Amino acid sequence: MTNSTYDSIILSKRPEDFIVPGVTFSVKTREKLSANDLKDGEVLVETLYLAIEAAMRGWLSDVSSYMPPVPVGGIMPGIILGEVIASKSDEVKVGQLVTCFTSWSEQVIVAAKEVQPVVIPPNGRTTDALGVLGSTGMTAYFGILEIGAVKAGDFVVVSAAAGAVAWLKELGCDYALNYKDENFALEFLEQTGDLIDVYFDNVGGDILDLALSRANLKARFIVCGAISQYNAASPQGIKNMAQVVIKRIKIEGFLIFDYVDRFIEAGT
Repeated sequence: MTNSTYDSIILSKRPEDFIVPGVTFSVKTREKLSANDLKDGEVLVETLYLAIEAAMRGWLSDVSSYMPPVPVGGIMPGIILGEVIASKSDEVKVGQLVTCFTSWSEQVIVAAKEVQPVVIPPNGRTTDALGVLGSTGMTAYFGILEIGAVKAGDFVVVSAAAGAVAWLKELGCDYALNYKDENFALEFLEQTGDLIDVYFDNVGGDILDLALSRANLKARFIVCGAISQYNAASPQGIKNMAQVVIKRIKIEGFLIFDYVDRFIEAGT
């Protein structure tokens, strides 16, 4: 961003599998916005941080999903954390830090009702508003408590536990496995000897199949993502589906958007 312009990230070409630097996205420069561009009830936000999440890869594909695919030539959507630099709303003040679902731009105009004021607790960091206090933390909270219905004594397994939703190694866990290890499958079987009561799935593919093979009777599987398949030209199906019947497994998918009206509850 200069004194007179700001940049936005544009989808230039849909990826067939992996995102290609310099091909998939491009930068578009526009004239800087000001308070004069606002309508009543709108705010102008200067972006400080972007939330970059695995699920966003699916938004680039021209397929039916929970939100329309990003159009070629359109600005990449996403959650941002930014500072209000102009406001035509009595509810949102200049200087406030806010988060909102908008676009990958250095400046954005947003309806005041669509922004969430950032409140950082003591010893917290500003970026926590996009992590543990944002949609990723809310995903873990509602997934485990509402969908997984976790209770004392449950054996819980989370895939992609080093990612945004889980952070299990940092918070503390009994076992942490690296899926890149050549003996991963054997280690997974060894460490799930007590059988899985709650499985939080962010990966899909082979690891989901392994988890199904180690499920306890009436296990609850929370399906939040399938990152192993997002770049696959031919996505892999489930091989151990029969275990769902044999073990009477409950499998439920969910999106954090379903719980937006309960974020305050989770944050208090």
